[in-house]
Amino acid sequence: MGDSKMNENQGKQDNLLDTTDCLEAVGVFRGWKNFLFIIAACCLLVLQTSFWVVNLELVKIDNETAAPTKAGSPSVTDMDTQPVESAKTIRIETSDDVNRIQKAAEQVAAEPNLPAAPPPKKAGLLGAIKFKHLAWLIRLAGFVLIPTAMLYCLTMLFCLKLSLLGRLGGINHISRAFLISLLMFVLIFPWQRFFFFADIFAGAMYTPAELLTWVKWYAAHDQRIFAAVAYYFRFTGYWLLVMLLLIFSMLRSIRWAKATLRRLEII
Repeated sequence: MGDSKMNENQGKQDNLLDTTDCLEAVGVFRGWKNFLFIIAACCLLVLQTSFWVVNLELVKIDNETAAPTKAGSPSVTDMDTQPVESAKTIRIETSDDVNRIQKAAEQVAAEPNLPAAPPPKKAGLLGAIKFKHLAWLIRLAGFVLIPTAMLYCLTMLFCLKLSLLGRLGGINHISRAFLISLLMFVLIFPWQRFFFFADIFAGAMYTPAELLTWVKWYAAHDQRIFAAVAYYFRFTGYWLLVMLLLIFSMLRSIRWAKATLRRLEII
């Protein structure tokens, strides 16, 4: 009897040590989970802000990124090659024209209260910021977002394994959190960059060239309801769906942490 009780007590102590180790690991993964959530949310906010900045024409788009000339419209090189004789010239035929022009100039000089000519309109409300500067920000956000979302999914997977091995509880919450995070990563990944997915499925993340292409396409079809729905769903609705999945996954992981601590009677 004494040996069996000693073995039972030893087994309880081993289980307690295993549970304690699992709790320490949970604390580590929970900290990383929160950190990765903040980074992913910031990258998504940067992408959404960049879209609205370009959509509202708050930045100046460079000439090399401007829309190409339409078919049939003369280009700059065509205009340069035209003969000089085709340009319109103003000729003064009689002295009456000279007198009339002089009187008009004197009348304008005699009226100093005339409103001044309006200043030239600036291209973009953000001053000297150009689209090429914004493009670097979009590329940086996309470069950080993909590995961050991947690490976030892996962190959820490790938390699920810890719950199963350590019998920490909250399996329902952490399982849902992992599946939601996996779905979020699938929707974020830029599948359109692969040629065989270009016309089938696209991810929420986009490149600067893709953003310009969509803006030009919408400008050419701005009178159509379908174009507006497709345009704003691509850059706003799709983004909102991914952001909600990220938030729901985080909320489920928080419930899992609380359930684990509640079961161990820590809180």
